[in-house]
Formats: sequence, structure tokens, C-alpha cells
Amino acid sequence: MATCPICRKNPAAEAYRPFCSKRCADVDLQRWLVGSYVLPDTGEGVPDADPENED
Repeated sequence: MATCPICRKNPAAEAYRPFCSKRCADVDLQRWLVGSYVLPDTGEGVPDADPENED
């Protein structure tokens, strides 16, 4: 069984999977809300959509 990705101590509980408890699930949610999880900038950017070239 997988361990909790937040505390890494307890096995994941079915009710809160992949977390072990509501507390760890709430910690993860809080990290998302404050922007702690950020994808690295690769410098490539996202191309702008060109409405003239849509099929």
C-alpha cells in the first residue's frame, strides 16, 4: 500500500486517498491555494491561437 504523500509515514486511507487523513488532504489543498505547487518555466511558452488558421 502507498504511503501518504504529505506525511510519508502512514498508509493512504481509502476515504482520503492518496492521503492518510483529512488533515493531510487539507495541507495539500492549502498548498495548492497559496501557490506552493508551481510548474517550472521551460521558456517555451504557449503559442497564441490564430483564429484565421482554424479548420
